[in-house]
Amino acid sequence: MARIVKAAELHGRADGLPIGVVLGSIGADIDWWLESAARLEEAGYSGVWSWDHFVSRGVRTDPVLEAWTTLTAAAMRTTRIKIGTWVTNVMNRHPAVVARMATTLQEASGGRFVLGIGIGGHPAEHRAYGIPFPEAAERAEHLRDAIAVLRALFSGGPATISGRFYSLEDAYASPIPTPAPPILIGAGTPAGIRIAASLADGWAAEDDTFVELEPRYREALEAAGRDRSEQRVILGFGGKRKKGDDPLAAHPLVVAPRDELARWQDAGADEVLLTARTSQDVDALLAAANRW
Repeated sequence: MARIVKAAELHGRADGLPIGVVLGSIGADIDWWLESAARLEEAGYSGVWSWDHFVSRGVRTDPVLEAWTTLTAAAMRTTRIKIGTWVTNVMNRHPAVVARMATTLQEASGGRFVLGIGIGGHPAEHRAYGIPFPEAAERAEHLRDAIAVLRALFSGGPATISGRFYSLEDAYASPIPTPAPPILIGAGTPAGIRIAASLADGWAAEDDTFVELEPRYREALEAAGRDRSEQRVILGFGGKRKKGDDPLAAHPLVVAPRDELARWQDAGADEVLLTARTSQDVDALLAAANRW
C-alpha cells in the first residue's frame, strides 16, 4: 500500500501562499487556462486545480476543457505549483486507468500531483455521454473499490483484488510513483467523510458543508484509528459561483487573505482554494498575493 503523505508534503513553498486556485474549465480555452496557471505560480499560490466535467451545467454547447489533459499540459508549463483534480468523478474512468494516468502525471510534474476524487454529481452529463450513474450509495461503493485499486497500482504490484465493482488479476504498474499521489476524497455528506477518514490521505471539503461536517470528520478519523496530523483538509470556496456573480475581488480571502486564511485554519482547514473563472478573477488573485 502507498504510504500516507504527511501534511507538510502537501504544502506549497514556504514563502508562498497556502491558497490554491480552481481554474474554471467551462467556457474556457486552453491558452487562458495555462497562462493563468503560470501567472498564479509566479505569484506564489500553492496549487492549480481542475474540475472533472465533460458537459456544462448551464449551456450544453459551452466548450469544456477535459481535466486530465489540461493538468498534464499545466505540468509542462509550470515547475513548482501543485496540480490536482477538484475532483475527478469515480464513474468517468476505470480506476486502473486513473491509476496509470495519475502515475504518469506524477512523473511528468516531478511529484506535484494531488488526486481529488469523489462520487460525481452531474447526472445530465452521464445521460449525454452514456456513462452509468447509479444512486449515491452505490457510487460510494464504487469509490471504496476504486481507492483499493489506486493504492494497489501505486505500489507497482503485483496486485490481485476482487472487489464488488473492480478487480485486478496479477496486475503490475510501472513506473512506481514516488511519492504516490495523495488521495483526497471530495465529500459533502457524513457518509462521504467516513470514506475520506478511513481510506484517504485527506478531505476535499466545500464551504457550504464544512462547518457542519468538520467535527464529524475528526470523529471519523478517531474511530478509524488515524491521526489528524497525517491528513490534509483542503477547503474549496466558490464551486457554485457563476460568471456574473459578485466579483472574486470582493471575497474575504482576496480582500484580506492572511487574516481570512487564519480564520479557516482555526476552523480546521489546512489550506483553502478559490475558484477563478475569468481573467479579472486571476488579476484579483495576483493583487491579493501582493497583500500577503
